[in-house]
Amino acid sequence: MELHQLRYVVAVVRTGNFSWAAEQCHVSQPSLSQQIQKLEEELGERFLDRLRTCARLTPAGATLHARAVRILAEVEA
Repeated sequence: MELHQLRYVVAVVRTGNFSWAAEQCHVSQPSLSQQIQKLEEELGERFLDRLRTCARLTPAGATLHARAVRILAEVEA
């Protein structure tokens, strides 16, 4: 697990969209998507339901998101 992967998940949740999150994170959408998929594979859970117009958290994703927000806040402090 890497910090940029957590930042990407938080950005997708904030924007509700992979493309907008990638734009805010200054990376390409495929790169952001691949990193989130890599994190999901590493942890053995699906965190986001990818819908046509948006992305939504799964129950495991909600847990990860809450922890990611705390971790990133601690890192910034």
